[in-house]
Amino acid sequence: MVGNQSASVTHNQRVVTPKIASRPVAATLIIAAGLLALFFSLGISISLGAADIKLGTVWEAVFAFQPELTQHQIIQELRIPRALVGAMVGASMAVAGSIMQGMTRNPLAEPGIMGINAGAAFVLALVFAFFPGLSYHMVILYSFAGAALATMIVYGIGSLAPGGLTPLRLALAGTVVATLLQALSSGIAISFKVGQEISFWYAGGVAGSKWSQVAILAPWIAIGLIGAFIMARSISILSLGEELATGLGQKTGRVKLIGSVIVLLLAGASVSAAGPVGFIGLIIPHLTRFLVGTDYRWIIPSSAVLGALFLVLADIGARMVNPPVETPIGVITAVIGVPFFLYLARRDRRGL
Repeated sequence: MVGNQSASVTHNQRVVTPKIASRPVAATLIIAAGLLALFFSLGISISLGAADIKLGTVWEAVFAFQPELTQHQIIQELRIPRALVGAMVGASMAVAGSIMQGMTRNPLAEPGIMGINAGAAFVLALVFAFFPGLSYHMVILYSFAGAALATMIVYGIGSLAPGGLTPLRLALAGTVVATLLQALSSGIAISFKVGQEISFWYAGGVAGSKWSQVAILAPWIAIGLIGAFIMARSISILSLGEELATGLGQKTGRVKLIGSVIVLLLAGASVSAAGPVGFIGLIIPHLTRFLVGTDYRWIIPSSAVLGALFLVLADIGARMVNPPVETPIGVITAVIGVPFFLYLARRDRRGL
């Protein structure tokens, strides 16, 4: 009997394993090409602005900095931190979306749609109203708390519906919670006259980023990304279904808990730096799965590279739409993301 059970499990594993489609060669090429494109995009991002700077000057400012030159100071103090924050936020949002979609098997899961970004922004509005002058370290911690609060509310509301959680119910609950929190944030801004301070977070953008932000943000995002890479195999198994993952010996509760903490780290840190920029975590994971398959050991690193590239390019586009006025990055990502969201909702309507 034991032998028959083992044979049955082995047979089931053989049937299920091909569902984790892996394309390591394609993934390696995409990561390599994405990193190369990201390198050039960062150079272009650093060179663009109110003062046009040649790429050669950017190279000199990075590798042969001369503090007496105004252009070198602009590059070092303003342009490079902005580009780096954009890349970190893009990578974080994309990886957070990948983890959420893998854990929940919900094609519409994304920090912005699920209300996580709005939760972080809401708590930041409270911070600006009641605790002005708080250090950036504490701002990030409060941002994490807001992201966690929104997550619990969304999952709580979605679980109350008859039949339990479905992708559509999660998306609707996230949209409702996000709308409520955004309205409350606006009310706080008006009542306490802190609209100017938090308008940056409402619109979304990386303008004004400084080296101090990079230094504080980088460790949190690094922890989140490293944790995501470590959990990639477990998320791949969980994406096959919770029952199957349990049958294969995975402790699904622990995987979900660790995955949720990673998402909160990445989303909370990103919102504290760039505001509630949406749809990156929706678009990039779907694009990545189409290119590299369903193995999260390749999806997560590919999403990190493509997400960083996407937001850097969006920041470049934001400066080119109506110069010299900068369009908020959130507008650029929404213009691309909303049609993509509607396409996914229509394509997956039978499973919702």
